[in-house]
Amino acid sequence: MAVYTHLNADQVRAYIAGYGIGPLETYVGIADGVENTNYLLFTASGRYILTLYEKRVNEADLPYFLGLMEHLSERGIPCPVPLHDRSGQTLGQLAGRPAALVTFLEGIARSRIEPGHCRAVGRALAHLHTASSDFEESRPNGLSLDAWEQALAESEARLENYAAGLYEEVRDDFARVAAAWPSSLPKGVIHADLFPDNVFFRDGEVSGLIDFYFACNDFFAYDLAICINAWCFERDADFNITKAAALLKGYEEHRALAAEEIAALPILCAGSAMRFLFTRLADWDSTPSSAMVRPKDPAEYLGRLRFHRAARGPDSYGLETA
Repeated sequence: MAVYTHLNADQVRAYIAGYGIGPLETYVGIADGVENTNYLLFTASGRYILTLYEKRVNEADLPYFLGLMEHLSERGIPCPVPLHDRSGQTLGQLAGRPAALVTFLEGIARSRIEPGHCRAVGRALAHLHTASSDFEESRPNGLSLDAWEQALAESEARLENYAAGLYEEVRDDFARVAAAWPSSLPKGVIHADLFPDNVFFRDGEVSGLIDFYFACNDFFAYDLAICINAWCFERDADFNITKAAALLKGYEEHRALAAEEIAALPILCAGSAMRFLFTRLADWDSTPSSAMVRPKDPAEYLGRLRFHRAARGPDSYGLETA
């Protein structure tokens, strides 16, 4: 979440008038995240999140995201629920941007991650994967191999400006990942961005999953790889195998991993690290100074990519092959 488009109170009041949630009491911009503009609204009936979708989000994808959240909520996944206006629509326009109102979730995102949190996230991710099995819509992953190849071609100057020799290093990593990328693994709807700031906890358990705007259809194990990168490295860039083992154990409490998923985990983790290295490089260069947002340092994902390059196999992540 972030604020790129600034709204005044009259704009917010006019927009929510069509939703029957009572008059606006106050509102505040949410600075966390990097993708869309978000405001927390306080009205006579409670708290809501107002999202304005910025340039990286394709408006044609929004019905998929909003429909997915409704579908998951109906199956017990704690996620925001889009509100319907009086004409039955979940999507509107505000300040020249597509916009939506969703319910507010209780809980806090953890800045200090313990193995128990990782285990709970693993359980929640497996529940998401199974709960979406009958979701009828489909969206391809626009940030996978083909996109990485294009990003690599466009990032040569960025990589070299960041560190001399880095373009050649990442180019070699891409060639290795592309050659080994699996062609057939269990797949379905994945979150694709389940970072600690997108998970809320209460009393040690997951109370909310948010920010579904990268959700797509891809390998379930790739979603796990994204979580390993996001949850299992320490601030000093060291990999915490205890956290990884807890994450994977929690996942398998609800959905068992197939042997081919386990075998593919190192290459999926490397691909995930590459994906976030490229997008963080782009954000590092392009985030406007006027945005109420803090771009994230690409160095974190360069360190993760180097770890995965040296990984021996699934045992490096706390898994054992048969």
